[in-house]
Amino acid sequence: MPSSEQSMFSKIALSAVSILSSNLRHLLSFLMQFVPGLKNSLPSPSKEQFTLPTLQCISPLLQTVEETPEPIPAKIKGHIPKWINGNLLRNGPGKFEFGEEKYNHWFDGMALLHQFQLRNGTVTYQSKFLQSNSYLMNNQHNRIVVSEFGTLAMPDPCKSVFARFMSRFDPPKPSDNANVSCVVYKGDYYVTGENNCMYKVDPETLEMKEKVDWTKFVAVNGATAHPHYAPDGTAYNMGNSYGKFGTTYNIIEVPPQKSNCNETLEGAKVLCSIAPMDSMKPSYYHSFGMSENYIIFIEQPIKLNLLRIITSKFRGKPISEGINWEPQYNTRFHVVDKRTGKVLPGQWYTKPFVTFHQINAFEDHGCVVLDLCCQDDGKTLAVYKLQNMRKSGADLDQIFGSVARAFPRRFVLPLNVNSDTPVGKDLNPLSYTMARAVKDSDDKVWCTHENLHPDGFEDFGGLEFPQINYSQYSGRRYRYFYGCGFRHFIGDSLMKVDVETKNFKIWQEDGSYPSEPVFVPVPNATAEDSGVILSVVISPDENRSAFLLVLDAETFRELGRAEVPVQMPYGFHGIFSSR
Repeated sequence: MPSSEQSMFSKIALSAVSILSSNLRHLLSFLMQFVPGLKNSLPSPSKEQFTLPTLQCISPLLQTVEETPEPIPAKIKGHIPKWINGNLLRNGPGKFEFGEEKYNHWFDGMALLHQFQLRNGTVTYQSKFLQSNSYLMNNQHNRIVVSEFGTLAMPDPCKSVFARFMSRFDPPKPSDNANVSCVVYKGDYYVTGENNCMYKVDPETLEMKEKVDWTKFVAVNGATAHPHYAPDGTAYNMGNSYGKFGTTYNIIEVPPQKSNCNETLEGAKVLCSIAPMDSMKPSYYHSFGMSENYIIFIEQPIKLNLLRIITSKFRGKPISEGINWEPQYNTRFHVVDKRTGKVLPGQWYTKPFVTFHQINAFEDHGCVVLDLCCQDDGKTLAVYKLQNMRKSGADLDQIFGSVARAFPRRFVLPLNVNSDTPVGKDLNPLSYTMARAVKDSDDKVWCTHENLHPDGFEDFGGLEFPQINYSQYSGRRYRYFYGCGFRHFIGDSLMKVDVETKNFKIWQEDGSYPSEPVFVPVPNATAEDSGVILSVVISPDENRSAFLLVLDAETFRELGRAEVPVQMPYGFHGIFSSR
């Protein structure tokens, strides 16, 4: 038989086997519903048996892409409401190697800034790599010369063996790769990571304006990428400081306005400092909660082993190797009064969990109600290595199966607890939540969460990247939040959750991966969910365009999409800049 005919025959045979296999699986599934005992009588698959993959390979969404420095028009399908006028700014990793050297972790990639500009029903797109010092130095040497979270920069191969060894004792170059989020201080837009430096950018052009170092204004070694904002524009953030007196967690306050046009973080101050349970093993945190009058800091058992981090370069290890999940410690809530800068004396604890993103916090009847996305296992950071995320088939299924899912939960922290407070009694006075708070004999308050989701929510992979109608409902009692469902390493659906009924709505499309939802309110709206959800949707299929999705936030139905013929990697966080 000629080789061309053999090839055609092989394709037909493989196709037939695939169809038969699929039909057989559906037939068995159907029979198991009606034939008692059939499921138990079927042999259990052994490790050697072939298992059809269930997860799509997303490796194309975790690769280096080209920037799009000049705006290009998007193709509109459906309609984009004309009242939406502004820029959706997004941030995330977009370059994963320099020369022959490759990054190890998803968090390491160089920052690529994206902008979707919406004007009177039209949309344009552009993207630019942040010209950080780390990016420029790596580019100049055509190799990785600045270490990142999960990648240790190797010594210059042109140096002698002795010089390469001695370079391990040199202080590491701090990275300024601001690839996590877009934030606002004093009306200016910045891109930021979790290190000392941010970059001020022009939201209209994505041009970098200025590098700003937190340490020049306040005694902290970096800050989170998730500040909170008071109604008057005052910004609050958190950052650690490391000194001769040990480690402290610090609440930072940044004034809302400039006294002159050249200001950046002038006037920032440390509002409050909190001592960790172990000064050599402070907790890692990605965000914090804020109600109208209080800051809520969650001290969780993901620990920064400072000795291991300080010696990581000498030991030939990346910084990520110094972060450990230590579930022998419970999670503690610290509550700080924003008005006085004082830490409240109460001690609130719960079982060990990990949170990266808070949903909202508000006050009611002498309590702080805190909603956040929680995982019961803190090993997630170690799993998000690029070699894991780029796997396919059964290998991908197996590694993703080890990732803890995040679920929305509610805690109630009663603030007025003293020596007269009865022991063993539930101190939650709120009828609309089943969360519990019970004082123990040692004066600690043990908090038990309420799930903010219905049974079966696990089938959608849990929820992360939560967002609310922030401008109107941050720090207030609210009803709706939005997020990404995670049945993969990255978001594969969008959700709207009603915290009162626990019902949810979902948007999903096969082979599509939406970004963090951003809520944009209708001007002068009174209803909480009167607005739209913006999300950037990408696909590993090179024949499908990326697009900006616009959903009606109330009905969660698609209004329109703006397609652009551009390859985009999956990013982290963003913000809408209105005009």
